[in-house]
Amino acid sequence: MIVKPTATRATVVMIPARLRSTRLPDKPLAEIGGAPMIVQVWRRACAAEVGPVIVACGEPAIAEAVEAHGGTSVLTDPDLPSGTDRIFQALGRIDPKRRFARVINLQGDLPTIPPKDIHAVVQPLADAAVDIGTLAAEIRVHEEHTNPSVVKAIGSPLSKDRLRALYFTRTTAPYGDGPRYHHIGIYAYRRAALAKFVAPGGSVVAFDGN
Repeated sequence: MIVKPTATRATVVMIPARLRSTRLPDKPLAEIGGAPMIVQVWRRACAAEVGPVIVACGEPAIAEAVEAHGGTSVLTDPDLPSGTDRIFQALGRIDPKRRFARVINLQGDLPTIPPKDIHAVVQPLADAAVDIGTLAAEIRVHEEHTNPSVVKAIGSPLSKDRLRALYFTRTTAPYGDGPRYHHIGIYAYRRAALAKFVAPGGSVVAFDGN
């Protein structure tokens, strides 16, 4: 299956999904609002209107659920170790001629993400010096400051709404007073940058996008 980009489709949204979650098995197929979770995420991505949306799935059951609701899916090796590996493999299959220049990696467990956030994550790539963009929101719920399930983004300010990311942690950081930011699991990559994060044979060599 080949997805053809147009002049307005230089960006593709890839949603990695697998059934073998250790925390919640079959999570992509969990029903939310009358449809599987993965379908709700796909719908949000379509509403963002940044480009074609492809679900990169490890099992046929996910593909069947997506396609039953009108979506497009690509089967990938179920043993791939991460979502980043999964979208990289799927991208090579749908676009072997490398016509998509930008790739959004959207986690398959974000069924309530606002479409505007999906649209926003690719905006930093308008700057030629930026190869990867991601999102973070200021933590406003007190308990989230110390909650290890909330990944914090640490960065140096570039402007009112942009940081240069330094690292990500589950600990309470930075130390002391001041804002903390909750990292949201969505990335935008230049295609060449994405390739650098996946080693030959399929393993992520830097931070994971899923």
